[in-house]
Amino acid sequence: MKTSVIVLILCWQVYAEHKVLHIDLVITGCSDSDGLDMYGLDGEEMWYADFNKQEGVVALPPFADPFTFPGFYEQAVGNQGVCKGNLAKCIKAYKNPEEKIDPPHSSIYPRDDVDLGVENTLICHVSGFFPAPVRVRWTRNNQNLTEGVRLSTPYPNADFTLNQFSSLPFTPEEGDIYGCTVEHKGLAEPLTRIWEPEVIQPSVGPDVFCGVGLTLGLLGVAAGTFFLIKGNQCN
Repeated sequence: MKTSVIVLILCWQVYAEHKVLHIDLVITGCSDSDGLDMYGLDGEEMWYADFNKQEGVVALPPFADPFTFPGFYEQAVGNQGVCKGNLAKCIKAYKNPEEKIDPPHSSIYPRDDVDLGVENTLICHVSGFFPAPVRVRWTRNNQNLTEGVRLSTPYPNADFTLNQFSSLPFTPEEGDIYGCTVEHKGLAEPLTRIWEPEVIQPSVGPDVFCGVGLTLGLLGVAAGTFFLIKGNQCN
Protein backbone atom coordinates (compact mmCIF):
# COMPACT_ATOMS: atom_id res chain seq x y z
CA MET A 1 0.00 0.00 0.00
CA LYS A 2 1.32 3.42 -0.91
CA THR A 3 2.30 5.42 2.15
CA SER A 4 1.29 9.05 2.35
CA VAL A 5 2.64 11.47 4.89
CA ILE A 6 0.95 14.60 6.13
CA VAL A 7 3.23 16.97 8.03
CA LEU A 8 1.83 19.90 9.94
CA ILE A 9 4.38 22.62 10.74
CA LEU A 10 3.52 25.24 13.34
CA CYS A 11 6.02 28.06 13.74
CA TRP A 12 5.70 31.16 15.86
CA GLN A 13 7.90 33.84 17.37
CA VAL A 14 8.23 34.60 21.07
CA TYR A 15 9.15 38.12 22.19
CA ALA A 16 11.03 37.81 25.48
CA GLU A 17 11.07 40.40 28.24
CA HIS A 18 14.66 41.34 27.51
CA LYS A 19 13.68 42.08 23.89
CA VAL A 20 15.45 39.12 22.30
CA LEU A 21 13.56 37.39 19.51
CA HIS A 22 13.30 33.59 19.67
CA ILE A 23 11.70 31.17 17.24
CA ASP A 24 9.81 28.12 18.50
CA LEU A 25 9.05 25.26 16.14
CA VAL A 26 6.60 22.41 16.64
CA ILE A 27 6.30 19.63 14.08
CA THR A 28 3.57 17.02 14.11
CA GLY A 29 3.45 14.47 11.31
CA CYS A 30 1.94 11.08 10.66
CA SER A 31 1.56 8.32 8.10
CA ASP A 32 -0.46 5.14 8.07
CA SER A 33 2.42 3.39 9.86
CA ASP A 34 4.48 6.01 11.71
CA GLY A 35 4.35 9.35 13.52
CA LEU A 36 6.48 12.36 14.41
CA ASP A 37 6.18 14.99 17.13
CA MET A 38 9.07 17.35 17.84
CA TYR A 39 9.76 20.67 19.58
CA GLY A 40 12.65 22.99 18.70
CA LEU A 41 13.93 26.42 19.70
CA ASP A 42 16.11 28.78 17.64
CA GLY A 43 17.09 26.09 15.16
CA GLU A 44 17.95 23.45 17.77
CA GLU A 45 16.02 20.27 18.49
CA MET A 46 15.01 20.18 22.17
CA TRP A 47 12.50 17.36 22.55
CA TYR A 48 10.83 14.63 20.50
CA ALA A 49 8.39 11.80 21.07
CA ASP A 50 9.63 8.22 20.72
CA PHE A 51 6.41 6.36 19.95
CA ASN A 52 8.20 3.00 19.82
CA LYS A 53 9.43 3.36 23.42
CA GLN A 54 6.31 5.33 24.41
CA GLU A 55 8.25 8.18 25.99
CA GLY A 56 9.49 11.69 25.39
CA VAL A 57 13.20 12.24 24.76
CA VAL A 58 15.11 15.40 25.72
CA ALA A 59 17.54 16.02 22.85
CA LEU A 60 19.64 18.71 24.54
CA PRO A 61 23.40 18.09 24.96
CA PRO A 62 24.66 17.30 28.49
CA PHE A 63 26.21 20.76 28.98
CA ALA A 64 22.94 22.64 28.28
CA ASP A 65 20.73 24.03 31.02
CA PRO A 66 18.17 21.38 32.04
CA PHE A 67 14.64 21.62 30.65
CA THR A 68 11.55 19.64 31.54
CA PHE A 69 8.61 18.95 29.25
CA PRO A 70 5.72 17.85 31.49
CA GLY A 71 2.73 16.50 29.60
CA PHE A 72 4.40 16.80 26.19
CA TYR A 73 4.31 13.08 25.40
CA GLU A 74 0.63 12.75 26.29
CA GLN A 75 -0.10 15.75 24.07
CA ALA A 76 1.94 14.19 21.26
CA VAL A 77 -0.15 11.01 21.46
CA GLY A 78 -3.29 13.13 21.16
CA ASN A 79 -1.82 14.99 18.17
CA GLN A 80 -1.21 11.66 16.43
CA GLY A 81 -4.85 10.70 16.90
CA VAL A 82 -6.00 13.92 15.25
CA CYS A 83 -3.42 13.63 12.45
CA LYS A 84 -4.31 10.05 11.56
CA GLY A 85 -7.99 10.89 11.79
CA ASN A 86 -7.49 13.49 9.04
CA LEU A 87 -5.05 11.41 6.99
CA ALA A 88 -7.60 9.61 4.80
CA LYS A 89 -9.39 12.88 4.02
CA CYS A 90 -6.13 14.58 3.04
CA ILE A 91 -5.08 11.69 0.80
CA LYS A 92 -8.43 11.83 -0.98
CA ALA A 93 -8.35 15.62 -1.34
CA TYR A 94 -4.79 15.90 -2.68
CA LYS A 95 -4.91 12.63 -4.70
CA ASN A 96 -1.33 11.67 -3.82
CA PRO A 97 0.54 14.35 -5.85
CA GLU A 98 3.98 13.51 -7.18
CA GLU A 99 6.53 13.76 -4.42
CA LYS A 100 9.32 16.32 -4.68
CA ILE A 101 12.71 14.70 -4.04
CA ASP A 102 15.88 16.57 -3.04
CA PRO A 103 19.08 14.55 -2.52
CA PRO A 104 21.13 15.23 0.63
CA HIS A 105 24.56 16.75 1.11
CA SER A 106 26.78 15.66 3.97
CA SER A 107 29.85 16.70 5.92
CA ILE A 108 31.81 15.06 8.74
CA TYR A 109 33.78 16.82 11.48
CA PRO A 110 34.83 16.37 15.14
CA ARG A 111 32.96 18.18 17.90
CA ASP A 112 36.15 19.24 19.73
CA ASP A 113 39.80 19.81 18.84
CA VAL A 114 41.39 16.44 18.21
CA ASP A 115 44.04 14.93 20.49
CA LEU A 116 45.10 11.33 19.92
CA GLY A 117 43.88 9.03 22.68
CA VAL A 118 41.36 11.57 24.01
CA GLU A 119 37.61 10.84 23.77
CA ASN A 120 35.71 12.98 21.29
CA THR A 121 32.59 12.90 19.11
CA LEU A 122 32.34 12.75 15.33
CA ILE A 123 29.36 14.52 13.76
CA CYS A 124 27.86 13.74 10.37
CA HIS A 125 25.65 16.60 9.17
CA VAL A 126 23.12 15.64 6.49
CA SER A 127 21.37 18.62 4.91
CA GLY A 128 19.16 19.79 2.05
CA PHE A 129 17.17 16.58 1.59
CA PHE A 130 13.50 15.82 1.15
CA PRO A 131 11.58 13.79 2.10
CA ALA A 132 12.64 11.96 5.24
CA PRO A 133 14.05 9.52 6.11
CA VAL A 134 17.76 9.18 5.51
CA ARG A 135 19.80 6.22 6.67
CA VAL A 136 23.21 6.98 8.20
CA ARG A 137 25.91 4.33 8.73
CA TRP A 138 29.29 4.72 10.45
CA THR A 139 32.47 2.75 9.81
CA ARG A 140 35.99 2.64 11.25
CA ASN A 141 38.59 1.07 8.99
CA ASN A 142 35.72 -0.35 6.88
CA GLN A 143 34.10 -2.02 9.91
CA ASN A 144 30.50 -1.05 10.76
CA LEU A 145 29.93 0.81 14.04
CA THR A 146 26.64 0.95 15.94
CA GLU A 147 27.51 1.43 19.63
CA GLY A 148 26.71 4.91 20.89
CA VAL A 149 25.47 6.16 17.50
CA ARG A 150 22.71 8.79 17.70
CA LEU A 151 20.49 10.24 14.98
CA SER A 152 18.51 13.43 15.54
CA THR A 153 14.98 14.11 14.35
CA PRO A 154 14.78 15.73 10.86
CA TYR A 155 14.70 19.52 11.23
CA PRO A 156 13.23 21.81 8.54
CA ASN A 157 15.21 24.49 6.73
CA ALA A 158 13.77 27.76 5.42
CA ASP A 159 13.32 26.20 1.95
CA PHE A 160 11.37 23.25 3.47
CA THR A 161 14.19 20.79 2.92
CA LEU A 162 15.44 18.94 5.99
CA ASN A 163 18.67 18.53 7.88
CA GLN A 164 19.71 15.89 10.38
CA PHE A 165 22.70 15.09 12.58
CA SER A 166 24.25 11.76 13.45
CA SER A 167 26.93 11.52 16.14
CA LEU A 168 29.50 8.86 17.01
CA PRO A 169 31.56 8.81 20.23
CA PHE A 170 35.14 7.80 19.46
CA THR A 171 38.75 7.95 20.62
CA PRO A 172 41.03 9.03 17.77
CA GLU A 173 44.09 6.90 17.10
CA GLU A 174 46.76 7.33 14.45
CA GLY A 175 45.92 5.42 11.26
CA ASP A 176 42.16 5.13 11.90
CA ILE A 177 39.84 6.07 9.04
CA TYR A 178 36.19 6.87 9.80
CA GLY A 179 33.38 6.99 7.29
CA CYS A 180 29.82 8.34 7.33
CA THR A 181 27.57 6.84 4.64
CA VAL A 182 24.18 8.38 3.83
CA GLU A 183 21.40 6.62 1.93
CA HIS A 184 18.33 8.40 0.54
CA LYS A 185 15.84 7.85 -2.26
CA GLY A 186 17.21 10.94 -4.04
CA LEU A 187 20.70 9.44 -4.34
CA ALA A 188 21.69 7.15 -7.19
CA GLU A 189 24.24 5.56 -4.84
CA PRO A 190 25.17 5.96 -1.16
CA LEU A 191 27.06 9.15 -0.28
CA THR A 192 30.18 8.57 1.85
CA ARG A 193 32.41 11.10 3.59
CA ILE A 194 35.78 10.11 5.08
CA TRP A 195 37.58 11.55 8.09
CA GLU A 196 40.91 10.64 9.67
CA PRO A 197 42.86 12.32 12.48
CA GLU A 198 45.69 14.58 11.42
CA VAL A 199 48.98 13.70 13.05
CA ILE A 200 51.22 16.76 13.29
CA GLN A 201 54.88 15.77 13.38
CA PRO A 202 57.04 17.85 15.73
CA SER A 203 59.03 20.46 13.83
CA VAL A 204 62.84 20.13 13.86
CA GLY A 205 63.43 23.50 12.18
CA PRO A 206 64.03 25.64 15.30
CA ASP A 207 66.38 23.05 16.84
CA VAL A 208 68.39 22.79 13.63
CA PHE A 209 68.64 26.56 13.25
CA CYS A 210 69.71 26.97 16.87
CA GLY A 211 72.32 24.23 16.50
CA VAL A 212 73.73 25.72 13.30
CA GLY A 213 73.77 29.21 14.81
CA LEU A 214 75.58 28.00 17.93
CA THR A 215 78.15 26.12 15.84
CA LEU A 216 78.84 29.14 13.64
CA GLY A 217 79.12 31.33 16.72
CA LEU A 218 81.68 29.03 18.32
CA LEU A 219 83.65 28.85 15.06
CA GLY A 220 83.65 32.64 14.90
CA VAL A 221 84.95 32.92 18.46
CA ALA A 222 87.65 30.33 17.76
CA ALA A 223 88.74 32.07 14.55
CA GLY A 224 88.87 35.45 16.28
CA THR A 225 90.94 34.06 19.13
CA PHE A 226 93.37 32.41 16.67
CA PHE A 227 93.99 35.62 14.72
CA LEU A 228 94.31 37.63 17.93
CA ILE A 229 97.05 35.30 19.20
CA LYS A 230 98.85 35.38 15.83
CA GLY A 231 98.72 39.15 15.81
CA ASN A 232 100.25 39.38 19.27
CA GLN A 233 103.05 36.99 18.25
CA CYS A 234 103.89 39.13 15.21
CA ASN A 235 104.11 42.24 17.37
